[in-house]
Amino acid sequence: MTNNGMKESLLLEIDKRVSDKVLEPTNAELLKKLILAADDDNEAMMIAALGTTYKKTGFHFDKRLERLSNDIRYFKKNEALSFHTDDNKPTHKLIIGDNYEALQNLLIEYKGRVDVIYIDPPYGKDSMGEFAQTNYENAITRDNLLSMLYPRLMLAKQLLAESGVIFCSIDDRNQAYIKCLFDEVFLEKNFISNIIWRKQGGGKADSSYLANNCEYVITYKKASLEKFNGNEIDETIFNKTDDNGRKYRLMSLDFGSLSYSVSLDYPITLPNGIVCYPDCEKTYNERKKGKVNSHDWCWRCSKEEYEKRLNAGKIEFTYNKRTGKWKVQERLYLDEKKEGGLRENIITEFTNRTAKNQLKSIFQDVVFNYPKPIDLCQFLINLYPKKNIIVLDFFAGSGTTGHAVLDMNKKDEGNRQFILCQLNEKTDTTPNGIAYDVTSKRLKRVMTGECYDGTKSFKWAEENTPYGGNLDVYEIATVHNSNNIEGQTPFDVIDETLYGREKFTTLREKVDWVCGNFAHTQKWIDDNDWLDKHKLEG
Repeated sequence: MTNNGMKESLLLEIDKRVSDKVLEPTNAELLKKLILAADDDNEAMMIAALGTTYKKTGFHFDKRLERLSNDIRYFKKNEALSFHTDDNKPTHKLIIGDNYEALQNLLIEYKGRVDVIYIDPPYGKDSMGEFAQTNYENAITRDNLLSMLYPRLMLAKQLLAESGVIFCSIDDRNQAYIKCLFDEVFLEKNFISNIIWRKQGGGKADSSYLANNCEYVITYKKASLEKFNGNEIDETIFNKTDDNGRKYRLMSLDFGSLSYSVSLDYPITLPNGIVCYPDCEKTYNERKKGKVNSHDWCWRCSKEEYEKRLNAGKIEFTYNKRTGKWKVQERLYLDEKKEGGLRENIITEFTNRTAKNQLKSIFQDVVFNYPKPIDLCQFLINLYPKKNIIVLDFFAGSGTTGHAVLDMNKKDEGNRQFILCQLNEKTDTTPNGIAYDVTSKRLKRVMTGECYDGTKSFKWAEENTPYGGNLDVYEIATVHNSNNIEGQTPFDVIDETLYGREKFTTLREKVDWVCGNFAHTQKWIDDNDWLDKHKLEG
């Protein structure tokens, strides 16, 4: 598939490389000619990448693009998985198949229309589908990760509105490299922030040196986004009131720390004489013996700072009946938060354990590893200053982004529409594939309150009211560009209504539309014999 927008974008990038003195003008002119003559986006991007080292960032990787094919990939609706419950609510979309092909197809209807993109790409040895299995034996090295992301980000950039924003979750090992890639695609001037969020309760066993319990969300705007919802504080989480009527919330004073320090590791004596330690007394004693490895717990402030907060009435001691332990917690006051101004880029409220529990309440079992917390997705989407928006996630996984959008619409009466893309990767827990066994089923259950088989026997349905709404499920189907069998040509099988178009009234309109949007078709539709056979009328 090819579109003028991709070639125009690549030509502008070539011009910019000349102005940045990355490319010689004569070499640039040759590349531009080759790009203009390219048959499709893959070929155009491959040409643009020839001989390119990213000198703006000093960043280089071996660029490997998707395999070329003479097949046309198009949307085909899965009627069995699609459902409509309320014409007054948005119609969301789930696309099952390779997200590269899904993005190419989405460009036909949604170019420049997507407001928010959130992705959580695979950055371990997870499957990337046939592309990864064929080329990389299913092991994601850094070059493979970057090569996989590069063309997808190029397509995503075209989908974004000028005021759009993209969020990308990534771990600490890869975030520096991924940021360089984003700097190249979205430009460094459009970088907003590297948001840091702490995985509460996680990270204790991640390292023998320091506990790695934080992940990152790299954030870029497309061009003209003016601001986030930075000054709007969710006052509902400040659910406690002190004797003076001041609202506050509690935050634990101890964490598995990213940077353990002896000065932050000390006992605290409660007013009743009970002594508290970071984590517990056993691990504290082990640390004092020099065993500072996978239990790098400590307080969030020094003993001197703790005394100041205690004397200021900002420390609270609570007893946990379930664990039989006392907790030392700090009071965070609403009025002080308001004085602080904009949101910070360090977030501490989210936990992967909650995400797993949410999935178990829907499926009654662990069906997907490492789901992202709904609250994290909602925090990111809520940064965008509008409620009537399109949200895209082309690494949808279990469907957390879709679930988050549905919940947000219910809470604030927003009109957000989600588009999810998920490869139907098969695992031990998903024998029919993730998209069929998890993503689609999760959306069906939380939107309608029942499974596809009509049963309602799952915990989530007992405790929640279904969100309602509508879901169209598409799959990526294939037709060869030279197929001229009656009823099986691209003009017969491709349904324009799945791309936001009304049914064409003449075959000529359909031919022109297909030729203008799908790769290679123009090569053989110009065959006079074929035109005569089908007696096309202008």
